Amino acid sequence: MNDPDFVNSLARGLTVLGCFGKGHEKMTLTEVAQRTDLTRGTARRFLLTLCKLGYIVTDEKYYWLTHKVLKFSSNYLATFGLGEAAYSHIQALTDSLGETSSMAVLDESEIVYVARVEKYRIYSNRIEIGTRLPAHSTSLGLVLLSGYSDAELDAWLARHELIRFTPNTVTDKRKLKKWVQNIRTGGYAMIDGALEMGVRSLSVPIRDRNSAVIAAINVVSFAGKMTGDEMIERYLPVLQEKAAKIRYALERD
Repeated sequence: MNDPDFVNSLARGLTVLGCFGKGHEKMTLTEVAQRTDLTRGTARRFLLTLCKLGYIVTDEKYYWLTHKVLKFSSNYLATFGLGEAAYSHIQALTDSLGETSSMAVLDESEIVYVARVEKYRIYSNRIEIGTRLPAHSTSLGLVLLSGYSDAELDAWLARHELIRFTPNTVTDKRKLKKWVQNIRTGGYAMIDGALEMGVRSLSVPIRDRNSAVIAAINVVSFAGKMTGDEMIERYLPVLQEKAAKIRYALERD
């Protein structure tokens, strides 16, 4: 990059830090170099620097992130008021419905979980804070995309491939756009087996004081427990109540 204000070493260091996502909890030097397109020597220097700063630890074979990286997410959430106050509402949501609930934000093609209270395990792969999932196959992601204008949504669809995970995954971009537009009007999204069969999720947006969608909360359950209509009737009012309380907390800050 020719921009004189662009610091290449910082960019490469952040690339090294970011390559530990998507399930790569521990990696060797070779794996880090491959994932970042850096030489082994360059990757090693960045890794050792991050180790000295406390963001990464190593046992001389593998490297992995430390809890210190959570400081970034805490600061991010605090910027929007989505810290402890929001978490308490997620906890209350789980307690009142007896179902797992979460909060997520959008990062390009993926959602990132920033809060989660698990009542029982739903997905075959464990989901925790920091887990990323494809936005188009989750109710949280569809709600977050509903915050885009049509032009922004078109640009997003042009940038990203819609991968099919189950027979219920919508991969037709015209259909997904229409679906997101309907969610924007209706104010909620429901996904039934789009990421994993037998799992149903219902989500609503979290808005800031300017009504911009900045996050989403959901409740997730096994599809066999009740019909989709029953889930909407029983769970949607509670979700909307918690979303309103989080928004009220934001407006007070």
